[in-house]
Amino acid sequence: MPGGSPLAAEGVHTLLVQFTDVNGVAKGKWVPIEHLDDVLTVGAGFAGPSIAGTGLGRSGARSEYYARGDAGTLQALPWMPGYARIVGDGFVDGAAFDACPRQVLKRAVARLAERGWALQTGIEPEFFLLRREGPQWLPFDPADRLDKPSYDLKSLPRQAPFLRALHEALASSGLDVLQLDHEDAHSQFEVNFRHAGALQSADNLMLFKQAAHAIAEQHGAVFSMMPKPFANQPGSGLHFHVSLWEGERSLFDSGADMSPLARHFIGGVLHHAGALCALAAPTVNSYKRLVVGESLSGTGWAPAYVAHGPNNRTALVRTLPGRFEWRLPDASANPYLATAALIAAGLDGIDRALDPGPACTDDLFSLPLAAIRERGIALLPQSLDAAIDALDASPLMRATLGDTLHREFVRLKRDEWLAYARHVSAWEHARYAAAF
Repeated sequence: MPGGSPLAAEGVHTLLVQFTDVNGVAKGKWVPIEHLDDVLTVGAGFAGPSIAGTGLGRSGARSEYYARGDAGTLQALPWMPGYARIVGDGFVDGAAFDACPRQVLKRAVARLAERGWALQTGIEPEFFLLRREGPQWLPFDPADRLDKPSYDLKSLPRQAPFLRALHEALASSGLDVLQLDHEDAHSQFEVNFRHAGALQSADNLMLFKQAAHAIAEQHGAVFSMMPKPFANQPGSGLHFHVSLWEGERSLFDSGADMSPLARHFIGGVLHHAGALCALAAPTVNSYKRLVVGESLSGTGWAPAYVAHGPNNRTALVRTLPGRFEWRLPDASANPYLATAALIAAGLDGIDRALDPGPACTDDLFSLPLAAIRERGIALLPQSLDAAIDALDASPLMRATLGDTLHREFVRLKRDEWLAYARHVSAWEHARYAAAF
């Protein structure tokens, strides 16, 4: 498509060819709009070993990584006049690259399509606006100091310029923004979009992250999807609202109750919760969020117990009419890998008719651990190290990720855990330096 394309006529001069690495970080390069055809047929080229999680070598045909554009994702970027994003799928040596996170999700979606099914997800990103003073990260708004700041209508208007610009950018990009609110920590917010197909939802989340980073910077703030920046406040989740469809028919909807198919899908999600944890909560910091305990505002809201219950926000799976909310993922999760793993776990639950157990209606946060154990409710892994052990021991997750990505993900995360374990913190100095 030469420079006379409709986008060029609209003033677009440059393509941002974007892909997502194993860590869920957007990567890419700029390509003149005149070379759109090349991006669609061959792709934009990158040095493979420079991309986290590829495991590619430094020489030969398999050292080159190509991000081949998906034409359906091409759109102008309202916050970057003259630029348009196109999402790229990873290709190596002329073939779809098995360790590309988007290709991993496409494989999972194809497994659903073989049965005539499609997964819809509504992903709810929570995030912080931060500022830096010397070595210290702080909430962006110094006046945002309520003990219980959820839905605060004093702090929210102070961030109206940023939130309005973000809303306009997302809406102009085709995302249907349903609501924006102040969350339960200082300078923490949430944006909700309308649900979409699993692949489109993941693409939309990456678009949101790019827009939010850029617009926050324009307003003097740092956009952060760190799971838990402050020890005494709630962290940021990335809750997934999940439904399964056969054409226009919901496979999870059975009146007031979950359908048998929904029960088995949830059974798979609970059965594989430990391995899923590594992909849905993939950082050392994630496990500062996945604990039960009091925070400044009274609760942390993050699940630690492997259970399900009707409209129960203290359980891992919150069931709702026609859908469920998967509350495990945090803001650092790679949306492609988390969704692919969710699909694999759900299909395994369906194929093996796994029973999720009785619904839990109690406030699990209020129960002592002994009572949780008496009920046979399992705990999620309480460290990245334990979660990676669970992932490494899961044949299902190995098959879902593919050998290359599974190996690289496990290697990278074990390195992350080891670096953390060997780090000597200020807390240790304060506790031990003069104690003995």
